[in-house]
Amino acid sequence: MAEKARRVSATRKAKATKGEPKAKKAADKPEPGSVAVVDADNKKVRDITLAPEVFGVKVNSHLLYEVVKQYRAGGRRGTHMTKNRALVSGSGKKPWRQKGTGRARVGEIRNPLWRHGGTVFGPVPRDYSYSMPKKARAAALRSALSQRAHEGALQVVETFPVELPKTKVLKGILDKLGVKGKAVLVDHEPTDALLLSGRNIPNLKVVADTHLTAYDVLDCKHLLFSQEALDKLEERLAP
Repeated sequence: MAEKARRVSATRKAKATKGEPKAKKAADKPEPGSVAVVDADNKKVRDITLAPEVFGVKVNSHLLYEVVKQYRAGGRRGTHMTKNRALVSGSGKKPWRQKGTGRARVGEIRNPLWRHGGTVFGPVPRDYSYSMPKKARAAALRSALSQRAHEGALQVVETFPVELPKTKVLKGILDKLGVKGKAVLVDHEPTDALLLSGRNIPNLKVVADTHLTAYDVLDCKHLLFSQEALDKLEERLAP
C-alpha cells in the first residue's frame, strides 16, 4: 500500500513540473535580437542589437523563391541548340517526281518527317536572365537575413586582419571562429589581400556588402560580417 502511495505521489510531481518553463539561458549569451561581436581570435568584444527592420522582418517565402529562381536563371549558359531543316546535312533536290510513282510526295530528304531530318521548333541559344524590381530584391534580402539570424547562422567579427594575401592566415581565422562548411564572408570594400586569401579556400565566398544577394545568404552554413559591413548594410536596407 505504501509503495502504491509513493508511485502516485511521484506521478503527481512529474505532472506538476511538466508545465513549468525551462530554465533561463546562460547570462553570457546575447539577448534575442542581439549578437555578439568577436575579434579574430573568437574572443567576445561586446554585444550589439541588430536592426529589427532588417534582421527581424517576417520571412516572405514566395519572394525568396522568386529571387532564387531569378539568380539561377541568370547563371544558365543558354547555349543549347538543335539543327533545323536548313542546317542538317543533305541535298535539297526533290527525291522523286511529285506524281505518278505511287509514293508519298516529298520535297527534300531534310524534311523533319524523315529520319536524320531537321528538328521542328527545337531549342535555340538564348539569354535566360531577367531583372527584378529593386525594392523586391531588397525585401528578399531582408527576409533572407531575418531567417538566417533566427537560425543563429550570423556571426559578426570586429575586423578581418589580413594584410597580406596569405590563405593560411585567413584559414586560421576561420578555424578559430568555428567555420566548417559553406561560408560567406561579407566585408565593406574588401581588400585585395582578403579577396586573394579567400580565393583558394573551398566553400568560401568573399563579397562586399553592396554585392550581397539573398541567394548568397541562403546558400551557406555560416554568414560572417565585419562590423563595418553590418553597419553599412543596415543603413542601406533600412526601409
